[in-house]
Amino acid sequence: MIKSIDHILVAVEDLDKAIENYSLVFGFGPTWQGSHPSLGTKNALFPLDNLYFELIAVNDDGPLAEIVNEYLEKNGESVFGLALETDDIEIAKKELSASFNTDLEISDGKGVNNISNEERHWRNIFIPKKFTRGIFTLFIQHTKGNLPKHEISDESSISRMDHVVINSNDPDGLVDLYKEKYGIRLALDQFVEKWGGRMLFFRTNHTTIEAIGIKKDGSPEDSLWGLAWTTKNIKKTHKRLLDTGINITDIKDGRKPNTLVATIKSHTCNIPTLLIEHLK
Repeated sequence: MIKSIDHILVAVEDLDKAIENYSLVFGFGPTWQGSHPSLGTKNALFPLDNLYFELIAVNDDGPLAEIVNEYLEKNGESVFGLALETDDIEIAKKELSASFNTDLEISDGKGVNNISNEERHWRNIFIPKKFTRGIFTLFIQHTKGNLPKHEISDESSISRMDHVVINSNDPDGLVDLYKEKYGIRLALDQFVEKWGGRMLFFRTNHTTIEAIGIKKDGSPEDSLWGLAWTTKNIKKTHKRLLDTGINITDIKDGRKPNTLVATIKSHTCNIPTLLIEHLK
């Protein structure tokens, strides 16, 4: 049912400022800026090798604008949502409706690029929050038009998303949702003595949803927390970021063998952000 992680959504107060910041982080600007008149939101999209990154902000009154506003009031700027791509939205509707014992709806979407005037069309299923364990989640099938690629080939630019981190206090419930209901491959389920909890890796399209599951009392809601970006040359990326005034830690060996990492400490809309190079 799941083809890939299609995109990650970050809710922001000031879209122009967030575009400026992430253009510096990525080393290139968005190739799409548009709005969703029926939803009350506006956005900017940055294409990467394995998915795209969406900054989303309130533009007017609308159902999605209401959700984004509520989220920003509660959490501030941060990782807001997860979009999962499917090749057949009708099959996804049938299977998800059966899994959740409800009748989910498919809605049609359209976007116009303010940069080039190109159009894209898609079909969505917005999964009700009561089923998603608190994380804004949608399924999407793209039907017409493509997101333009950027033309940057500099080794210092960000190339792909390595992983997104979810915090959970109910790892069993998380596995039931992402593995059993969404059908995403569970590649790792390991108890980490140091944390007193489980590390879970769900993998699709060479991208990982990394969950830190520590069972405790309270709300069973999960939260999207941090992002990790891959670069082909961390030394060049590190220098570029420092030269543009971004606060970044020194490069060090990563926890995973044959990786180098550094933590980006500014210009990320408050999102804990790791930079990674996978050594050959």
